[in-house]
Amino acid sequence: MQYPTIEDTVGNTPLVQLKRIPGEEAARRNNVILGKLEGNNPAGSVKDRPALAMIKGAEARGDIKPGDTLIEATSGNTGIALAMAASMRGYKMVLLMPENLSLERRQSMAAYGAQIVLTPKTGGMEYARDLAEQMQKEGQGIILDQFANPDNPRSHYESTGPEIWRDTGGEITHFVSAMGTTGTIMGVSQYLKEKNEAIRIIGAQPDEGSQIPGIRKWPEAYLPRIFDRSRVDQVENVSQAAAEHMARRMAVEEGIFCGISAAGACEVALRVSQTVENATIVFIVCDRGDRYLSTGVFPA
Repeated sequence: MQYPTIEDTVGNTPLVQLKRIPGEEAARRNNVILGKLEGNNPAGSVKDRPALAMIKGAEARGDIKPGDTLIEATSGNTGIALAMAASMRGYKMVLLMPENLSLERRQSMAAYGAQIVLTPKTGGMEYARDLAEQMQKEGQGIILDQFANPDNPRSHYESTGPEIWRDTGGEITHFVSAMGTTGTIMGVSQYLKEKNEAIRIIGAQPDEGSQIPGIRKWPEAYLPRIFDRSRVDQVENVSQAAAEHMARRMAVEEGIFCGISAAGACEVALRVSQTVENATIVFIVCDRGDRYLSTGVFPA
């Protein structure tokens, strides 16, 4: 199939059934577990959807025009997606990220032409967000603000949610997503609940002390403004060790080479499957595993 531009390849990602990891227990309970392979997006993650939507939305409102400088604090995937979208549409991109995040992520952003500002790992994403605000006040660029921008969840309300509903034939009973900016779970929840209020929405967040790139348990002062607690029925904690172990299992047992937050969502989907019957459980495989190779999660 021929596409007019690379933008037109964002979305419509595959939904695939796990065959081996769920085991006999899921089969006995007549449960189906499906992963939505967002790593098939052109920049390799679920964040391609909101990145493009935020830039196009700001253009439509007259907030930005090609040639402007955009600024964003990111833990990785949004930064890569924004770097791609900015290069598509003619913007300069400045990305702020904690210095301890994977080398592959930095290199991917730089490959698209983005300028990268590394912040101290001790300050985490909170410091990166504060510094982005300061840079904007100083006139160094314009923040799209994935944490507060309604175009973030809207992109999932308009694309990810409808795709899941379509590809399950409306049979989805449970939706599981890692929670970072919360754009994915907010937008998909809104769409699916409008279709069927009984669908359960489950968020995955890290255990205390666990560091899982892409998902966070935010301090109250830094909770994303797009987050609405009423749209999440249940929150499950996942340990870093469990998420990393599941990432290796998914590659070896299912041939799905994914990132750690995606594997955390899979871990939660399996937990859900052990408590229900006749269920169709969909979880977001938010990115690919190749951007985690330098972390040692996938030992040679």
